[in-house]
Formats: sequence, C-alpha cells, structure tokens
Amino acid sequence: MKLESRIPDGPLEQRWDRCRFQLKLVNPANKRKYRILVVGSGLAGASAAATLAELGYAVDCFFYQDSPRRAHSIAAQGGINAAKNYTGDGDSVFRLFYDTVKGGDYRARESNVYRLAQVSSAIIDQCVAQGVPFAREYGGMLANRSFGGAQVSRTFYARGQTGQQLLIGAYSALMRQVRDGRVTLHPRCEMLELVVEEGRARGIVTRDMVTGKVAAHGADAVVLATGGYGNVFYLSTNAKGCNVTAAWRAHRKGAGFANPCYTQIHPTCIPVSGDHQSKLTLMSESLRNDGRIWVPGEKGDVRPPAEIPEDERDYYLERRYPSFGNLVPRDVASRAAKQVCDAGSGVGPSGLGVYLDFADAVARLGEAGVRERYGNLFHMYEKITAENPYRVPMRIFPAVHYTMGGLWVDYNLMTTIDGCYAIGECNFSDHGANRLGASALMQGLADGYFILPYTIGDFLSRSGRSAMDTGHPAFTSAVQQATGRIERLLSIGGNRTPDDFHRELGRLLWDDCGMARTKESLTHALQKIPAIRDEFWQNVKVVGTGAQLNQTLERAGRVADFLEFGELMVRDALMREESCGGHFRVESQTEDGEALRDDERFAHVAVWEHVESGSPARHVEPLVFEHCTPSARSYK
Repeated sequence: MKLESRIPDGPLEQRWDRCRFQLKLVNPANKRKYRILVVGSGLAGASAAATLAELGYAVDCFFYQDSPRRAHSIAAQGGINAAKNYTGDGDSVFRLFYDTVKGGDYRARESNVYRLAQVSSAIIDQCVAQGVPFAREYGGMLANRSFGGAQVSRTFYARGQTGQQLLIGAYSALMRQVRDGRVTLHPRCEMLELVVEEGRARGIVTRDMVTGKVAAHGADAVVLATGGYGNVFYLSTNAKGCNVTAAWRAHRKGAGFANPCYTQIHPTCIPVSGDHQSKLTLMSESLRNDGRIWVPGEKGDVRPPAEIPEDERDYYLERRYPSFGNLVPRDVASRAAKQVCDAGSGVGPSGLGVYLDFADAVARLGEAGVRERYGNLFHMYEKITAENPYRVPMRIFPAVHYTMGGLWVDYNLMTTIDGCYAIGECNFSDHGANRLGASALMQGLADGYFILPYTIGDFLSRSGRSAMDTGHPAFTSAVQQATGRIERLLSIGGNRTPDDFHRELGRLLWDDCGMARTKESLTHALQKIPAIRDEFWQNVKVVGTGAQLNQTLERAGRVADFLEFGELMVRDALMREESCGGHFRVESQTEDGEALRDDERFAHVAVWEHVESGSPARHVEPLVFEHCTPSARSYK
C-alpha cells in the first residue's frame, strides 16, 4: 500500500489556494458526462451531492433512511465552529487551527486542519444564505457559544437542534437538484459492496431494504459519506442504523483504514438506568457552558444534592483545571468523570454519574434565560428521567460518541483506491486523536461544500470517463459476494439474535477498549472477539427471507462487519503504546493522571491494509509539525 498525502508545499496559509489553482478543471459541458455515486445523506453526503449536481455532474445519492432528512447528523445538538470572531474575543483562523491541533493531541495533519479552519467562515455564510435559523442576539448579530477546548466563543447554534437545522439547509439544496433532475435519490437502500477493477472504484452494489433487490450501480467516482463506527459499542439509544459496512467493504477492497482506535468519549450523556436501555442518550456539550459539574466531597454520600452544602461539594473540573474549568476538552472531562466515579464519588443508583448543576445559572440568568438557551435539552432530560433540571441537577456520565478513525484519505479526500472518496466522519478526519465539540458539523460541511467539489474534478479530468457496464465481471463478482453473504446469514438458523451478539461485542469493547485501555484488557479482547465471531456464524438467528423488508437481516450484516472491525480497532489500540486524546493507555499517563504521548515513536497515522488470509498489515504516515510544536497539553 502506497500512502501519498498529496499535501501542497509552500506557506501553510497559501496551501489550499495553491492546491485549488493547480487542480485541473472539467469543462461545464463535460461535467454532465460524469456520474458520481454519493453514499450517505448526512451533512457531508447531502452537501456533496447537492454541490456536485449544482456544478453539473450526474449524481446518485444512496441512503438507508426513508428520507435524507433523517440522517444521523440530525442528532447533533450543540453547534458548529467557525472562526468569525463576531464577539471580538481574540478568535482567528490560526487560533481555530491551533485549538484543533492541540485538542486532537497533536495527531492530525497541520495542512488539513488549517484548511478546515480557513473555510469554516464560508460555511456560516452558506448556511445563512440557505435560511438556517442560527440564534441571534438582540441586535441581530449571530449568537455564539463556547465549547470544550476553547476559551473563545466560536460556536454557532440554532435554538432547536443545530444539526437538524443544518441538515434541513443541506436537504433543501439537495432537493433543488432533485427537482432539476440532476440528482437521483435511492432511499431505503444500503451499500453492501464496493466494485473495484484495476485499482479503481467503478461503482457499488446495494440492497433495496424494502424489496430485498440486490443491484449494481456503475459510476466514474464513488463518494462514501456514511459516518463513523461508534455503534460498534452498542451504546446509543438513537442511531441504531449507524454502521461500518460501507467503509469496511471499501477497506476489504483495498482502502486503508486509519487510526481505528481513536474513539471519542462524550462527557455529557444521561447515565444508563437499566438493562432495558441501550446505554445512553447524548446531550449537547454546550450545557457545560453554564452548568457546574460536581460530586459529593465525601465518598458514599447519598444525600439528595440540595442537602449537600456548598463546602461539601467537589467541583473537580474547576479544581483541577482552573483556567478552563468545565470547558476542558471532551477526553479530559470524560476521564476526570471516570476517575471520580472509580474512586467511589459517583452519584445516582449505579454510582456512575456526576452532577451537572444549573442552580447558579438560574440564579444569574433567571429560569427564562436558561430555558431560552437550553430548553429543548432540559425538556428531553425531563422526559427521560422524570426529573426537572431547573430544580435538581442533571446526572451525566461519559460514553462513546464520535470516531476520529476512518478510511485514510489524501489531501484531496481520496482513499487508497483511485476514484473512491471518503468525506465527513467516514474518513480519518482532521481532528487527530480527539475532536473538539462542534467541529464534526464543520468538517462534514467543509468536505461536502468546499473541498470535494474542487478535488474530484481534478481526478475526473486526469483519469477520464471510466463507467463500466454493470454486466462486467467485476460487477457480477461483487453482486455474488453480496448475495452469498445474505444467503449464508439466512441459512444458519441459530438461537441468538444479531442484537444479542452486538450487545456482547459492545460490552466487551466498552470494558476492554473503552475510556481506559491496558495491554491486558486489549489482549483479552483480541482473544474473545474471534470466539464471538465464530459463534455468530454458527448460531445467529435471522428469520424471514432476503426478498422482503427484513430488519433482522440488515442488523445481522452490520454486526458481522462490526465483529471484524472490532478486532482491528483493538489491534490498533494494542499497537499504539501511548496515550493521546480519546485513546488512553493506563500504562502511559503522567503523575496526575493525564494522557502521556510518545511523540518519538507514535507521531504518525497508523494505516491498516486488509490481508485476505492473515493479519492486517500496518503502515504509517509520519506527521510533521511546523507551526504547532507538540507539547504536553495543559488546561490548568
């Protein structure tokens, strides 16, 4: 496997401009001749499909929901970062760039991160033009919030759910192109295979989730925008459909998979309340702006929070990190919560929770002021817990959220397979080992609106048209692979449901490869996962047929891929003998329990190559830091 990052040379501030000038162009009249398949309709997929069609390309967009408006991006509640500096508090493109590299614990490419910060302000302008109802101050200016990892207010938000409103904006742009006949939508359609011939992506194989029909689709380029793999942990109460299948199919066909061990822990989740709950419900990190986080100062103190006086509370984030306080990055906040709970200071029936208290905010802003900022989140919390957060503190606990690993891409967002692109959370990201809050939406829209439309044209102009007839042996073989896997799953007739296997895998990964990882725990997981996978292929129960709506079959296929991917994630975590961002090896920490990097041995991207029979091969892309000198992160 050859890794060519294709990063332009020259001054950092000029690289993207230099790259755009050097990219070859496609004549507008010729763009109509090219067909591009976009898999996924979230912020990255919808914005890419809409923009490519606007440019004149023929676009097919595939998604497993019944509407592109139901993509997982809709669940993002907090906001989107951009270096607008409306508030005059010292923000800039360079500061956003620096905060992102530092927040990612110096495990991201400088060039990619700077480009992300550079185009961020254009995203806000684009979304405002689309009618996205960003919150505004009394004078009419767009409102800002702070998020973890930054001391400036650069997060733009909508007073509902920001992800929902941004997705509606991208959706409206997409549907305009559908109306004009430039985009064909394929709802309730799941990608099962990537078709590769002579090292180039030629199309995909899909299954219609309503009729069961397996079909092949040819194209000149394929864009994967299918999100991350956090659901391998079987933690989320929403996003049950999120899976690794599309990325994993591409990986098995030759696309390198980078940094799979980088999983982000979200600190602001409602704790598990019983076995009936999948695991968690995410809430916006923006709650940490005004809420104060604390636990009882005395271990085992089970008094109601109102009965615990101020001097008997441990505001542990403010104590440990006086400069940032509650605004430390997610990985730091999450580990701190785990540490106090492990020490016996956790609250709630399980002891796995800390208080997020808004009493001071209510006293300062009034209940109406707090409701204006966080009313939808407070309403959701009360519906789930039957507790009024205006009166009693919320209980929160960390859980897996975003994933920073993904398909390796070069500066142009192309994988190691020619003509196959990965955008948004599907690629190994611009975030390094930890994502700052509100940067996911930024990356998805940056990739879809402002980066991919430039870079894909360069590839098409250089390589020419390559769409093959779907009767070609490469397509026939891919269809056979997909149908063969379906038939095998249907024929097993075991006793355990796919969800049961998924739950077992998720619990194993959460225990052995979750917030804290050791050589022993990872070795244990590597021994257990093959055994679970062997039993799955002997004892999974898939009822019904393949020629119908069959959600059990859908889940079985996804769990099968998770069982393979989970092993790679653990293998990557075992090989990375350092702590950085969301990857915390217990053996590698400072005296006060912070992550301890090993820049001499691991300042690189780990890229895994699939080997059909045998262990995967590990390749590295060195990371060079010219503008952000790697140093021990300090938020104190």
